Amino acid sequence: MRRIADIGAAVIGTGFIGTVHVEALRRIGVQVRGVLGSTPERGEARASQLGVARAYPSLEALLDDPTVDAVHVTSPNDLHLPQAKAILEAGRHVICEKPLAMSALESLELARLAAATGLVNAANFNIRYYPLNQHAHELVTGGEIGDVRLVTGRYFQDWLLLETDWNWRLQPERGGALRAVGDIGSHWLDLTTFITGDRIVAVMADLSTFIGARHEPTGPVETFSTETAGETITRRIGTEDAATILLRFENGARGAVSISQISAGRKNSLQYEVDGSTAAVAWDSEQPDQLWIGHRERPNEILIKNPALMGAAGRAAAALPGGHVEGFGDTFAAHFRAVYADIAAGAPAARPSYPTFADGHDEMLVNDAIAESARLGRWVDVVRDPVELATPSLEARS
Repeated sequence: MRRIADIGAAVIGTGFIGTVHVEALRRIGVQVRGVLGSTPERGEARASQLGVARAYPSLEALLDDPTVDAVHVTSPNDLHLPQAKAILEAGRHVICEKPLAMSALESLELARLAAATGLVNAANFNIRYYPLNQHAHELVTGGEIGDVRLVTGRYFQDWLLLETDWNWRLQPERGGALRAVGDIGSHWLDLTTFITGDRIVAVMADLSTFIGARHEPTGPVETFSTETAGETITRRIGTEDAATILLRFENGARGAVSISQISAGRKNSLQYEVDGSTAAVAWDSEQPDQLWIGHRERPNEILIKNPALMGAAGRAAAALPGGHVEGFGDTFAAHFRAVYADIAAGAPAARPSYPTFADGHDEMLVNDAIAESARLGRWVDVVRDPVELATPSLEARS
């Protein structure tokens, strides 16, 4: 067993999420050896700003560094397959942002390769790692709310509300055929699958594009940037601004979710409610330290995040005592602590506690079914692969 402090990591991508990865790795004691930017010049500039010792000029140079044990992929979606594949083939552990790939065919290739190498592999569904979501998973899968019947919620943002808002995710050749669903909807779908311990087996989806043309700046763009662009080029948009999706879960539960990147005033609002036969739980990312627990025959409860009042998984994800709010950045540290425990051990656990490439692939299968449902205008079943890949990290499924 190695010490976490002796493990070296590199991060591909130096934008918003790449920076969050760097900061979370430092927080848990992993040595950040260097970063790889979209260009050598951008990499050098961001390495200097972040205080990282090295900016790699290429992926090949990164993989030639013998001090790098694990690589984090936070690049645009079209690069996930070639980069993660090269990392695994080079014998390095890999943590990849969601969605895992551009399609289920690509994610299948990555999941199979990851399983064959025996290396640690993780899909970054960090929202699982709010402490109260870990606690809710234990409550629901432990039968504390009875049989799950209904799963509802939303994920709303407003950062693409205006026709002048632009990001690479708007380009299907870079972000994939699904935009709002692939970018933020994938988090909600993974999270509710994790909370309930049940996979989605069928979907009925309606996708809507309200802004048919947008203005792409001729210069570089930062995600969530508030700066107004100078010169622009008008681009036609073919990916969805919003989605409404009906769901069927494998245990017979029903669900519904709304997803939007054009909801004014909603900066990052993920909500879910899970209604069981005896009780219910609900959570809102804008109030992440509160879990609502609903009852019929006694007063409802609000559980404020407190390690002394949560189960083992919730306590493991919490780094601060009760009364001290833990937010978005903290979830990355909690997630990476779980991942790097396996990296320190040299291989994945028999049933990893974190989302793996198998989980990332399963979510891609749901995404592909959503796209097909929207195209056909009817219910579509989620078609899964042979059993050899059905190894998601949901402990409750064992």
